[in-house]
Amino acid sequence: MSISPLVASLEITPSYYLVLASALFSIGAVGVLVRRNVLVMFMSVELMLNAVNLTFVAFAKALNDTAGQVLVFFTLVVAAAEVAVGLAIIVAIFRRRRSATADDLTVLKG
Repeated sequence: MSISPLVASLEITPSYYLVLASALFSIGAVGVLVRRNVLVMFMSVELMLNAVNLTFVAFAKALNDTAGQVLVFFTLVVAAAEVAVGLAIIVAIFRRRRSATADDLTVLKG
């Protein structure tokens, strides 16, 4: 198998990563705004966080600086804490209502 000269000369620049990150962030934002299921909204927020992580890494590579990668580490820590708390809230709603929609959040007012 040979690689065509056009593909071999293609250099992946940070702008490719930024376009991909903006597409992922847009998909996540549409998922949060359109869907009413809490789990889908939760996954959309995680997709948006991963898009932000991709931009941090792209800029870290473009600027030849490791600060972006350190920010990715802290963002992943915050995302892990969000998953722990968010899934606990979703399970609490699901146990009470047998469904998990965004309209059911008023149940937790107490």
